[in-house]
Amino acid sequence: MRYHRLRAIAWKELVQISRDSRSIAIVVIMPLVLMLAFGYGVSFDIKHVRTYVFDRDGSQQSQDFLKRLQASEYFHIVRGVETYRDLIDGIDRGDCVLGVVIAPDFSEKVKSGGMASVQVIVDATDANSANVAMNYVEALGQDYARRVQATWIERRGQRSPEASLNIAARTWFNEDLESMANIVPGVIAIVMAVVGTFLTSLTIAREWERGTMEQLVSTPISPIELMIGKLAPYLVIGLLDTFLCAAIGVWWFQVPFRGTLSLFFLTSVLFLLVVLSMGYVLSVVMKSQLAASQMSMVVTFLPAFLLSGFIFPIDQMPRVIQVVTYIIPARYFMAMIRAVFLKGTPIVLLWTNLLALIIFATVLVLVATRAFRKQLG
Repeated sequence: MRYHRLRAIAWKELVQISRDSRSIAIVVIMPLVLMLAFGYGVSFDIKHVRTYVFDRDGSQQSQDFLKRLQASEYFHIVRGVETYRDLIDGIDRGDCVLGVVIAPDFSEKVKSGGMASVQVIVDATDANSANVAMNYVEALGQDYARRVQATWIERRGQRSPEASLNIAARTWFNEDLESMANIVPGVIAIVMAVVGTFLTSLTIAREWERGTMEQLVSTPISPIELMIGKLAPYLVIGLLDTFLCAAIGVWWFQVPFRGTLSLFFLTSVLFLLVVLSMGYVLSVVMKSQLAASQMSMVVTFLPAFLLSGFIFPIDQMPRVIQVVTYIIPARYFMAMIRAVFLKGTPIVLLWTNLLALIIFATVLVLVATRAFRKQLG
């Protein structure tokens, strides 16, 4: 392997990138757009749920319950309706997601220590949001019921019974339970997968379309020298994009970074080698920039988005799909980057994911070398 050949190919690739406005846009603009779009557009937090209330009791007790509902950041009472029909129509029109109906004997039951009734109707066309909203309102209702029961017992000169179970819950690594802390590191993995594969999917195909491949093949450069020379500029660009995205996540979205930069750098390099090699193989096989770029989106974005654990927890997927995720490189990087960002996990606890990426990188680099040699033949 000759250094001057590698340097010449790398310099040639840098010149081509600088003259290609589309590549520059992908390198500079796409990471920023994806970070901002996912950072602001994707959230699993359910807040300010539009709520209609139908207070059939109209008592001080029912108003006290509704004030607690309104005081919570999870609910926003937009209207109090006069009939049950109005509440149903509001849900049908999409004016509200949640409907709360207070029974006419609510205050009577509360004062007597009986079982007061509150009906909650949720628009479950979005099942996840409906489930979260229902959990919120049930928790709030249970807290209100516990307070009312304690007050009723104390009015009779009795002591409130001590709780038989005291749960001391603590949340680690994401104390405020903000979904942003989980999403932003995942977006970095998505950006790296898409940008890295897309850029290198154009390298060899561009040579074929411009008719410069024959000149390149006629030189004494070996396939591995060509591959390393082609991928080296994109590895540097990919690392710059990765650290740019990480900086946006830390300073713009206020996501804590508790790990070490050296481990973040190591995992990023390994994952970039995987995605860059993947794009290079596609470019060799397809010989067309359009076909290679389209295929790169199919084999990276969709698996990374759907099967890496970015949106859906892998352990909640069907068993067959869980098995499929083992061949998705983004799965391992997603787990590592979240652990590095939020937990500061040391390298010794990430060795299985690290080993998986090393295997993927080794195999894909070998395949990329063999693929181009086959084209020469």
